[in-house]
Amino acid sequence: MYSVIIIEDDPSYRNVMEIMLQMEGFQVHSASCGPEGIALVDSVAPDVILCDVMMPGMDGYAVLQALKDENKITNIPFIFVSALADRSDVRRGMFEGSDDYLTKPFTADELLAAVMGRIRRTQSLTLRKDDAATREKQAILRSRVTPREREVLLLVGQGVTSKEIGERLKVTLKTVEVHRSNLMKKLDASNAASLARWAILAETMQ
Repeated sequence: MYSVIIIEDDPSYRNVMEIMLQMEGFQVHSASCGPEGIALVDSVAPDVILCDVMMPGMDGYAVLQALKDENKITNIPFIFVSALADRSDVRRGMFEGSDDYLTKPFTADELLAAVMGRIRRTQSLTLRKDDAATREKQAILRSRVTPREREVLLLVGQGVTSKEIGERLKVTLKTVEVHRSNLMKKLDASNAASLARWAILAETMQ
């Protein structure tokens, strides 16, 4: 199970993100302030960190810098989540070293796409190994998944939203959702986190 740390001082946003991610199979740990979030990183070793920018006392930039100074996020994606949506704010976030920048308000689809996209980028290499379990899963993908479904699966793993997938493949949103539903049934993937693992594996077959 993939784990996510949320550092957010606004309880309403924190709760919404928790629910969105938990419903899709992610293990979620939350902190209401920067110091608490930094302490969580040590105990949880998450796959992704989501952090608000504007927080009292210690803002998101300070949290990111502290984690970098202590070499705690060398291989952990860090995503800013903020209501600061100007281009200058986004540029600063990326300049400070974040892997992505998600602006509020956002949909569940956008949140999942950001999280899954970053997991895919950091963990795809771990599945590039030639062992019996990997070969068995690759055989399942070859035998059960159609070429079009594989296209959808690869885009899901890259963190592309359903709407964007439809635009890229020139199909309707409903068609994309049907493909995703079929993939989840064929691969026995009960949620987005499970589907992400298959997406990463599919990428190793290219």
